[in-house]
Amino acid sequence: MEMNFYENIVIIDPALSDEEIEAAAQKINDLIVKAEGEVLKEDRWGRKKLAYELNRKTQGYYILYTFKAPATCIKKLEDFYKIYDPVFKYMVIKLEKSQIAALMNELKKSAEPVAEPVAEEAVESAEGV
Repeated sequence: MEMNFYENIVIIDPALSDEEIEAAAQKINDLIVKAEGEVLKEDRWGRKKLAYELNRKTQGYYILYTFKAPATCIKKLEDFYKIYDPVFKYMVIKLEKSQIAALMNELKKSAEPVAEPVAEEAVESAEGV
């Protein structure tokens, strides 16, 4: 089965408690996995002001999912969002090859252990003495 890469921005009702937001995020994550997808990254942007009023709300809790999944997963996700009350706005975007390459580089960098630049500076300053 061919896997595509997607970004999915979800805006959740900000009036929900942190536990309810956590439960909603977990439900979305589980849905992607059950549809044979794999969540690569989940960025929680938190409560933010909306650009314009939506459903009489001026704020929303934003979560950005980056995942790979078969195309059939998207229909399941969108159908779920339409009936799932905590989510009041969403958008799923299929990534292009250049975006996928950039994403893979970013994921590779975040997986690598970070070298201690302070130690390098100390060695350089010690050599200069």
